Amino acid sequence: MILNSDSMKPIYIQISEWLETEILRANLKEEERIYSQYQLAEMFNINPATAAKGLNILVDENIAFKKRGLGLFVSSDAKKFILHKRRSQVLNQMIKELVLEAKQLDVKKTELMDLIEKACEEIEGDKE
Repeated sequence: MILNSDSMKPIYIQISEWLETEILRANLKEEERIYSQYQLAEMFNINPATAAKGLNILVDENIAFKKRGLGLFVSSDAKKFILHKRRSQVLNQMIKELVLEAKQLDVKKTELMDLIEKACEEIEGDKE
């Protein structure tokens, strides 16, 4: 992965998201040791404090845990936490954008709900 220094997203967030993706892809498994802040700093040519900030996000969200003197490890429920977080963030953002667009187009709430229901029916029909 190459970090995007031009992104609006801070580098430490990009680091945490990259590590989450590595967990989702099973490149980092449950109870497995995660890269140290110094390894990440060297890998991505960034300040170790920035890497540490990204790692701390994972700890704060129970995706990783610290073993004193040994480093950071992937928690047993990491994948579940990441999936829940990403689903809620992505869907919430998409829904907010949809509602905003509907408001700008003067689409009433009931009409929007009908459109959503119809889309769900179409998708379910496609599965059959």
